[in-house]
Amino acid sequence: MPQLPPDPRPPDPTPAGHFRYDVRKRVPPVEPATAGTTIQPAPGTTTQVAGTEADPATVGRQVRALREARGISLSALARRAGVGKATLSGLENGTRNPTLETLNTVTAQLGVPLTAVLAGAAATPTVHGAAVSAVLLEVFDDADATYELYRMRVAPGPGQLSPAHQSGVTEHATVFAGMLCAGPADAPLTAGVGGHLRWNSDVPHVYAAIGDEEVAASLLLRYPGK
Repeated sequence: MPQLPPDPRPPDPTPAGHFRYDVRKRVPPVEPATAGTTIQPAPGTTTQVAGTEADPATVGRQVRALREARGISLSALARRAGVGKATLSGLENGTRNPTLETLNTVTAQLGVPLTAVLAGAAATPTVHGAAVSAVLLEVFDDADATYELYRMRVAPGPGQLSPAHQSGVTEHATVFAGMLCAGPADAPLTAGVGGHLRWNSDVPHVYAAIGDEEVAASLLLRYPGK
């Protein structure tokens, strides 16, 4: 992908490490993933992250158990999550390798953190989206919240549009390599090496690498307690 032209205007500073740009000029086009499929990175890019692929059968059993515990039919959950009934059925049966986007929208409708369906799927489960690969490093609970810490890579090229999490969820990213654009789809932020971004992710949000360099970052999700 060719380097994006520099924005001639100075950035509008927000808190330290945050810069807001005109998204029409600065953000690569975002292509949402097709539910239930794994989208491969563009040729020549690297998105391998140390970790173990989350086992689809284990993930599926967790999704079914959570759905049934809440008395929600498969059809109702598929409708609420905006995914096909066949896609959700395949996810629960372990016959489909779910994307990060699909898992996010399903867990949001179940009202649980992503790790609720990754538990036991691998020692360090790895999940993939259209542009993002993430390895779960740790989950920890506080008195009023649950936190998930991921090692994240974002491939150059088209960005990733992720569905809204449940109400009150926030994300916090620290960049170690590349230039990251992330945040609410209608007002994303950017940060370079050493920069930190924070955004509310209970709305549709994006991740994209600015330029030709892959982004390496940590990503912390905070889920407020009930």
